[in-house]
Amino acid sequence: MTAQAGICAEPNLHAYYLMFDIKPDAFGATRAALAEVPTLWQALQQEYPDAAFTGLVAVGNEAWDELYPAARPAELAPFPAQQEGQRIAPETPFDLFFQLRADRLDVAYIAVQRVMALLAGKVELKDERQGFRYLDGRDMTGFVDGTENPEGEHKAEVALVSEGRFVDGSYLHVQRYKHKMARWQRLAVKAQEDVYGRTKVDNIEYESAHKAPTAHTRRTSLKNAAGNSMEILRQSMPWGTASTQGLVFVACCNTSLHFTRMLENMFQPDDNGHFDHLTLFTQAETGAAFFAPSQEWLVTQGDV
Repeated sequence: MTAQAGICAEPNLHAYYLMFDIKPDAFGATRAALAEVPTLWQALQQEYPDAAFTGLVAVGNEAWDELYPAARPAELAPFPAQQEGQRIAPETPFDLFFQLRADRLDVAYIAVQRVMALLAGKVELKDERQGFRYLDGRDMTGFVDGTENPEGEHKAEVALVSEGRFVDGSYLHVQRYKHKMARWQRLAVKAQEDVYGRTKVDNIEYESAHKAPTAHTRRTSLKNAAGNSMEILRQSMPWGTASTQGLVFVACCNTSLHFTRMLENMFQPDDNGHFDHLTLFTQAETGAAFFAPSQEWLVTQGDV
């Protein structure tokens, strides 16, 4: 099988993120349209070789059975919503998620238009966001994003299902965060660093003994019962307007468990009342669970 290139793609300069709901009478037509997606990605890569374009389409938890009734990824489940007082990570289901990334903004936009043409009359666009690289790969808070990401061949090991009918597919969890920038910017740099558990300018992680139990890097660095790290591959990018800023968070993994555990550990207080203090400075506005099947799955199931 062949994984969709957008899952393990290297960082890009630009992105568009699109969320769709499928019209009630258009699941068959949409399934046939998705079978054309791998050819669409290949055409864009060949037409614009300098753009480093990659595409990705993933199917939402609630739409999967209607779209592909023959089989279902074992761990595809509703988004694990969280709420602790005013700190919220909501579930906002969508049927389809497209990630379109390139080093040329015009090529990313051309990809958007081709996707819109492919799905015309079959879906409703429910949410869209333009992402971009900020400085040297930083979040709008000023900290480097994705420093814990796996690298090289390990990317695929973390992000892709390795066996079974859905080999080379990936479980995706997507959130759009809106940062509370005025509150964040009132913090001194050292206080910001303590929230993350690493330095801001040179991106050096604190020694474990110096991390607060509320530090983001402590709350999201988890191990399973066997002592192995519970990793995810982040494909996130900042977004921003004149008045608001945030992050489109995209987690890719060979299991849905790792993201679920991380999100719970960010929001749910431990026995001592500690939670991830980064959640005091950013608000998740959306949250949806998807599965991104292999290119072959998209093509063969579209023929059904």
